[in-house]
Amino acid sequence: MFDKFAVIDFFDSLALGWDEGQILDTGIINFILDNAEVNASKTVLDVACGTGVLVPFYLERGVEKVTAVDISPEMIRIGARNHQQPQVSFLLGDIESLDVAGPFDCVVVFNSSPHFPDAERLVSRLAGLLASGGRLTVAHSMSRAALDQHHAGSASKVSVRLMPAEDLSQIFVRYLDVSVVIDDNRIYQVVGVKS
Repeated sequence: MFDKFAVIDFFDSLALGWDEGQILDTGIINFILDNAEVNASKTVLDVACGTGVLVPFYLERGVEKVTAVDISPEMIRIGARNHQQPQVSFLLGDIESLDVAGPFDCVVVFNSSPHFPDAERLVSRLAGLLASGGRLTVAHSMSRAALDQHHAGSASKVSVRLMPAEDLSQIFVRYLDVSVVIDDNRIYQVVGVKS
C-alpha cells in the first residue's frame, strides 16, 4: 500500500507537463458525462481534478458551479491559473477528509480512482456529499486492462489495480441506486443515484 504523501509527490512532479500529455477523447468524455447527467444548472464536485482537464467540458454543458479538488498543490496551482471562470473553484486537499461545502448534484471521479486504495471509504464519503437525486460516477476513458498496463510503470507505487466495475457496483449499492455499469474495451464507468 502507498501513503498520500507519495501520491502528492508523484503528481506534483508531473503537474507542469500534465496538460500536454493528455489525450482526451471528447466522444468518450461526453458519453461518460451524459451517463453522469452533468448538464445545465448542476453543481459538480470534480474529485482528483488534476489541472482541471474536465472543466471545459463542464462549462460547455452550462453547469452552475464546479468545485475541483486535488491533493497535489502543483495540480491545483496550475488548474486555478488556467481556469479562472467565476463558477469554478479549486480546493487543495484530500477529499476523504476535506471540509467541502455540498451537497452536489454530480460527483465525478475521472481517470483517478486507482489512486484511492480504499474504494469503500471513497464511495461512502462521496455518496454523503450528494444531493437527493444526485449522481456519483467513477469512470475511466479506457479499459481496465489498458489502465492497469498504464499504471504498471512508475504509477504502480501510487495506485492499486482497478477492480471490475461489477465489483465496484456492489460497493455502490450499499449507498446508492446503481444506474450504469460499463466495463468494456473502451470505457469503465459506474454511476449511482442518491435516493
